Amino acid sequence: MESLSFIQWCLDHLNYWTITLLMTIESSFIPFPSEIVVPPAAYKAAAGGLNIYLVVLFSTLGACIGALINYFLALWVGRPLVYKFANSRIGHMCLIDEAKVIKAEKYFDENGRISTFIGRLVPAVRQLISIPAGLARMRLSTFLLYTALGAGLWNSILAAIGYYLESVVPQDQLMSRVAEYSHELSYVFIGIAVIVVVFLVYKGMKKRK
Repeated sequence: MESLSFIQWCLDHLNYWTITLLMTIESSFIPFPSEIVVPPAAYKAAAGGLNIYLVVLFSTLGACIGALINYFLALWVGRPLVYKFANSRIGHMCLIDEAKVIKAEKYFDENGRISTFIGRLVPAVRQLISIPAGLARMRLSTFLLYTALGAGLWNSILAAIGYYLESVVPQDQLMSRVAEYSHELSYVFIGIAVIVVVFLVYKGMKKRK
């Protein structure tokens, strides 16, 4: 309850630092919709309270910091546990072994860039995509680049929605309209993600042949 009260306090006092903090939390250990942070901040920017470009910048910075938390947790804690499980009797009973884990990591090494970028645009995936990147030991600079590109694009879209709505709806109707727009956008990005996955699978099958 205290953590929820703190988040609500930050939402009620949006500035560049609270935006960064909330997006760090959103992107890491307490996932909640970025739609409740960026559009209200952009709405405030349209009213003259903030700078819209800095809203996008600091929200993307927060998303990258949160993604790094998950990345390093997976790298330092998750990976040893995954390999321990793969080499255990239970892992072998589940048809998992070290060779398959290595193969999965190799796949992410080859397709991790597009997976990281697209993953930042898909609901319920954007917070989790950092974990396989850490497990696969994806190069940190590459991970940060594609995380920033994906998060930056998503935050720019949310900011554009919030900025536009300031001239269209009163503040008490903002979140309902944002939910409407973001819901439609989610279907678009899920569709793109499916197309990318199908293409990668086809590419992999063609390469094996």
